[in-house]
Amino acid sequence: MATANFESRTLYHRDNLEVLRGMNSGTIDLIATDPPFNKSRDFYATPDSLAKGARFEDRWSWDKDVHPEWVDAIKDDWPAVWAVVESARVSAGEDMAAFLCWLGVRLMECHRVLKDTGSLYLHIDHTAHAYAKCLLDSIFGRRNFRNEIVWFYRTGGASKRTFAKKHDTILFYSKSDTYKFDLPLEKSYLTGQLKHSAKNETFTDKWGAYQNILFSATLIKLYKDQRGYYTLTGCRDYWNIDAVGRTGKERTGYPTQKPLALYERIIEASSNEGDLVLDPFCGCATTPVAAQRLRRDWVGIDIWDGAYKTVLERLQKEYLNVPGLENDRMSLEGEVHYQTEPPLRTDYGEATPVPDWQLKVQRPPEPWEKLSHAQMTDILNEAQSTLEGVICAGCGRVLEREFMELDQITPKADRGANHILNRILLCRPCNGRKRNYLTLGGLIRENKRQTVGWMKNETLAKLAQDKARERAEQVRNKGGV
Repeated sequence: MATANFESRTLYHRDNLEVLRGMNSGTIDLIATDPPFNKSRDFYATPDSLAKGARFEDRWSWDKDVHPEWVDAIKDDWPAVWAVVESARVSAGEDMAAFLCWLGVRLMECHRVLKDTGSLYLHIDHTAHAYAKCLLDSIFGRRNFRNEIVWFYRTGGASKRTFAKKHDTILFYSKSDTYKFDLPLEKSYLTGQLKHSAKNETFTDKWGAYQNILFSATLIKLYKDQRGYYTLTGCRDYWNIDAVGRTGKERTGYPTQKPLALYERIIEASSNEGDLVLDPFCGCATTPVAAQRLRRDWVGIDIWDGAYKTVLERLQKEYLNVPGLENDRMSLEGEVHYQTEPPLRTDYGEATPVPDWQLKVQRPPEPWEKLSHAQMTDILNEAQSTLEGVICAGCGRVLEREFMELDQITPKADRGANHILNRILLCRPCNGRKRNYLTLGGLIRENKRQTVGWMKNETLAKLAQDKARERAEQVRNKGGV
């Protein structure tokens, strides 16, 4: 059983990647989040509002926003994600590739921290929706895709050149086939206008009592609880929920604020009371407040300086005034925690919800295990080099170093590690033939087969392997470069 290494009702003020990487695996029940959309513009809060001073850039570049370490991690552990990033670079440009790389490393960690019964809802719009869908398919698996939810709203503005863009998309994925889901109920706006059928019968099912009601010649089910009347129209994958208007009671002035009703529906559908809900891009705290109103535990992460203050003020306004929750005031005060440092993982070497070898690391890595791809390539280029060039460890050809590529001796699928002891340099044809499933030995056998006939000099290939291994062991024994 995974153990959380963080407190509920915590707002982390920090880059969410650092916080996510510090969370223990398999501890979160639901992630509901609204990240940037790659809209190539800057967003600012309304002056003199609760969110005054909030701003963020939603524009991306490869040189400015992508860390080489992210690229190494994606190439090593998630080759399908890297394929999505590369295809986006070709089809949409480097800004889209940079955005997907930035978002991808965070979604990889989101997948890790979710329980096997957990789900993720990613809020996005048309700008990057198609690419985000491919990204999530490559991380969660396309068979774990559950719904593409359309949230449509009525706001001002229209175009004479296109149809007005009045909807966002929410991508719903589960981590496995076993996930929590309960059909949400939508507040009925028909109350007071209903014409009862002649046969006004009351029934009971899993939501409680309901009545068959005749409305506009259509028989519908109408449920009643202490909060009002509800129908099952919320079960469809298109949701008509008003956006937060300029004069709305919920409005904080935050530039991309979403309505509480939208995130309450998500939380009700995919979690139970007492479950832990995470929003790694919590902004003006819509997800934490919605979770609190529905009696869920929550954790929020945001880099905005005013996020903590907004959480407290919105909880006072949106949560403590909800009918039936007045007695929770004392339990709330003093229990919203503020942290600027990420949690420290405590699950290294312990039982986890997934096999040990599937986790990126099982213990804090040694310095020599954290060498970048560029550093390992330089070390092995030197080890495998001759006066004429660099020897390919797969076929024995001697080529210029520009034609050499870093690969794993034992692939990740066979529990191969990412450090330099499991690295080798291969020419591009050998690397392409080896792909992500052959070991180095399997590649050499393939190269020696007469149908392939690619082996140039087996003696030189063996020499390159020995020299690479010898140099890698020297690096390990020294503790680094």
